[in-house]
Amino acid sequence: MKKTLIIGASPNPERYAYRAAHMLTAKGHDIVNIGIKKGEVAGVEIEKQGVIHHDIDTVTLYIGTHLQDQYYDYILETKPKRVVFNPGTENVELESLLVANGIEPVEACTLVLLSTGQY
Repeated sequence: MKKTLIIGASPNPERYAYRAAHMLTAKGHDIVNIGIKKGEVAGVEIEKQGVIHHDIDTVTLYIGTHLQDQYYDYILETKPKRVVFNPGTENVELESLLVANGIEPVEACTLVLLSTGQY
């Protein structure tokens, strides 16, 4: 199982991040929710950026490029194996930083990866 940090977690059931959290936990993956809204998703409290989690396999992004720069150091310090750039979150600058730090950038949809068994 791949412990996944969701950046852009939301308690709104209409959001893809919400759906991803539920699908990840349903498939047995532990999650960490990072977001600006209070609440919980899939039984896991939404945290603010701050605590560095060193046991993360995958970071999945659900925030736009214009908000991502405030998470660069946080992601790099977390040292995940990969970062999934969901549709609309692609970011050449962050992808270059990841590669330079030995982290695999993946342009894909977490929901599709989970649905097709490629996660």
